[in-house]
Amino acid sequence: MHPTTTSRDGGRTRRGRRVALVLGGFAVSGVGLLVAANLVVVTASADDLTRETDDLEPAQAVIVPGAGVYADGSLGRPVRERVDAAIDLYDAGLVEKILLSGDNGDESYNEPDAMRRAVLAAGVAPEDVFTDYAGFDTWHTMRRAADVFGVETAVVVTQGVYAARTVRLGQGAGIDAQGYVVSEGGRRAREWLARVTGLYEAQRRPAVTPGDPIPITGDGRASWSEQPG
Repeated sequence: MHPTTTSRDGGRTRRGRRVALVLGGFAVSGVGLLVAANLVVVTASADDLTRETDDLEPAQAVIVPGAGVYADGSLGRPVRERVDAAIDLYDAGLVEKILLSGDNGDESYNEPDAMRRAVLAAGVAPEDVFTDYAGFDTWHTMRRAADVFGVETAVVVTQGVYAARTVRLGQGAGIDAQGYVVSEGGRRAREWLARVTGLYEAQRRPAVTPGDPIPITGDGRASWSEQPG
């Protein structure tokens, strides 16, 4: 074999090893960030989560983060569990108002109104039911609950997988938030990644879609997109 060919092959091998080491370093750093962010979020919220209503302090409102609804307006299982829990907390006198926050990104899809119909059908007083149509994600829901609706104290209802991040975001938005776990369902792998973003949002408090003030102490019907016929 020609000496020049051997030298070139050796150089490529060394460069390949350096690239592999750099990529390996990035991978280790990424895993470390993922683990650290999850530990911070879960640890910070641990004392503010419960599965028992007896552990909850009375609050201004229960915040219901939206989730999938069907084309006919019926609720998917996760959001149905949250709505049912919110009604129970209201009926028990633990919260004064219900804030239903979800996605209404286009006319064909409306989480808040689907939730509102279910809550009103359960007999909740209309003036105690608020809707937020710009709850595009959990941070939007919490930041707007504080900034638009003036919520100071709240119980947040969600599944156990999401509870730590949801409460941490509520607290990052300036709300004295407690988490009420409605079930153990949820997408765990996705939530590991979402907690990294959530930690950033809670610390940096990025801007969200603004809105005119609708005080949670007022009449919830002022927040509705339309009045029921």
